[in-house]
Amino acid sequence: MTYGQIGQLAGSPRGARQVVRILHSSSKKHDLPWHRVINAKGEIGIKAEGAAEHQKAMLESEGITFTERNTIDLEAFRYHPEIF
Repeated sequence: MTYGQIGQLAGSPRGARQVVRILHSSSKKHDLPWHRVINAKGEIGIKAEGAAEHQKAMLESEGITFTERNTIDLEAFRYHPEIF
């Protein structure tokens, strides 16, 4: 899922930045699957040293593949809750 997609589902269509803040402050405490959230371009948005590599490794361990430009094909891997 993307940050914006979560914001949209939470009733805040322009709430991507709020989602970033919530994930950053609550992921450890509530054991949130933060690594499954990426930006709308299919990129890992984390800039902290080593964190992007860690997120990429976690996603790859779940079968997510990256393009040559180090992005995720959102058409192939985006979560579509309306399907479930």
